[in-house]
Amino acid sequence: MAQLTDKIAIVTGGSRGIGRGIALELAKRGATVVVNYNSSPDAANEVVEKITADGGKAMAFKADVSDEEGANALIKAAIDAYGKLDILVNNAGTTRDNLIMMMKPEDFDTVIKTNLRSTWLCSKAAVKSMMRKRYGRIINITSISGIAGNGGQTNYSASKAGIIGFTKSLAREVASRSITVNAVAPGFVLTDLTKDLPAEMTAKLNDNIPLGRWGAIEDVAYSTAFLASDEAAYITGHVLVVDGGMAM
Repeated sequence: MAQLTDKIAIVTGGSRGIGRGIALELAKRGATVVVNYNSSPDAANEVVEKITADGGKAMAFKADVSDEEGANALIKAAIDAYGKLDILVNNAGTTRDNLIMMMKPEDFDTVIKTNLRSTWLCSKAAVKSMMRKRYGRIINITSISGIAGNGGQTNYSASKAGIIGFTKSLAREVASRSITVNAVAPGFVLTDLTKDLPAEMTAKLNDNIPLGRWGAIEDVAYSTAFLASDEAAYITGHVLVVDGGMAM
């Protein structure tokens, strides 16, 4: 298991779902974790309580990371509290699915702002500190939808494809300072939002997955923790697809 002892990490959107799983996994491997949230304080505090109960260190921090002031405040809070920032996981995201003919412009703008703009803003703020330290790990959570597309998700797929392009460009910019920038692209993952789908729908979706099952949150968390570790020091600008073979 790749260890993250003495590392300071931020996970945006870390109170629920995939973000929660990533925060718990990073803490399990020794990282101190700042759990960012925007609208779910109870869930964020539950993550912090679980981490500390297991002997780890964590704090929750409220910020709308799609806003420049919020993103800057989050990065500053982590550095003020712990003196440095080693790992940034850009996970905050949302969906507003609809066919393009019925999609409202504000639904497009909201998804781009929440998913893509937040990744840009948080990375911009974090890079300043990482450049001075000549060390950093930035992991951006994208999606298989950003690679293969998905009907009814022109906004979401565009935002996630944008994250892939952003990842590769930033990786080139900061490589000389020993900062790596990578992305993890989950396929279908079982979360609170998807676990109650009808069995027939889940079975139909499984037919498109060579491994024959949906992913678990832990599958994404393990991949993220690896890219955050020193064992992945020679990997940058990479998109790690975690989809059971669906897009191959």
